[in-house]
Amino acid sequence: MTLLPAPRPVVEPATVPAASLRGTPPASTPTALVELLRTAGAAPTVIEATGTWLMARESEHSRTAYAKDASWWLSWCAATGTDPAAARAIHADQYGAALREAKLAKSTRGRRLAVASSWYAYLVRAEVAERNPFAGMDRPSADVDSSPTRGLTAEQLGALLAHARAHESPRTYALLAVLATTAGRIGSILAVTVGAMGQDQGHRVLDLVVKGNKTKRVVLVPLAVEALETYLGTRGEVAPDAYLFATSNGRPMDEPAALRTLRRVANAAGIPHADQLSPHSLRHSYATALLDKGVPLADVQDALGHADPRTTRRYDRARGALHRSPSYRLAESLTQAMNTTG
Repeated sequence: MTLLPAPRPVVEPATVPAASLRGTPPASTPTALVELLRTAGAAPTVIEATGTWLMARESEHSRTAYAKDASWWLSWCAATGTDPAAARAIHADQYGAALREAKLAKSTRGRRLAVASSWYAYLVRAEVAERNPFAGMDRPSADVDSSPTRGLTAEQLGALLAHARAHESPRTYALLAVLATTAGRIGSILAVTVGAMGQDQGHRVLDLVVKGNKTKRVVLVPLAVEALETYLGTRGEVAPDAYLFATSNGRPMDEPAALRTLRRVANAAGIPHADQLSPHSLRHSYATALLDKGVPLADVQDALGHADPRTTRRYDRARGALHRSPSYRLAESLTQAMNTTG
């Protein structure tokens, strides 16, 4: 198969700008990934197989996520002059090194490598590729004992929402309120439609499509309900199948835009580490706030939708490690000594 012109000399990963592996994905939808392949000169059999590989995913959200992650590999190949059709294990390892040089999280690096491997594995199975250069590759494993996500205290979360309510658009406030009070993943929140809102046993609820193409029903607390009703009131008549957090052209708000919005609002609200936050920070903060209030770990696990309690324990360990740090006790002794000396 031929995806790109004859390969040029491979550029060392360190010479590839880190920005080329961060930010907005080269392809943000399955259609865009197929178009990227077509533009690169991929054979029709490869394009057909790629489309089938994507359609085998359980949900639209999964198909989109796979397309985004696969596009980074094609982008790296184009930047380094590597022909994906002729890629060998050394190229896969160089790509892995480039992801590390870009300072991406272990979980992100592992996911992108796994998706690239899945794509090649299917092309081999479909008999349109000879090898999977990612087969047998050592991939970074996430630390099960800690979470790299930067969280917010309850006070900081309150300041974020207060600023958004007073100074931001109804859509921005509604988005942040829903993220902060449902612990929904950003992909699920942005993919939800207006018709997913409803009532159940007297509760206002929102049905989110989560991993495995399953539906998880989450409670909308009064704060979020008020924010959503105000926001929807600015949109007039809205069809049930319209995206809840839509842009002016009716398309769903994308994740990079949500990230930029969160950081901008956090900065305006005076949160010191605003530039290190992500939408997942609100999910993280939801967990730690509940654990601080003594909510049982099992209940927090259910709220977050974790299949494995060890995943929830990461939040608990991170919270406890900071709150119980002996550095605070040492600082008290040092402060007393300094005051006495002074």
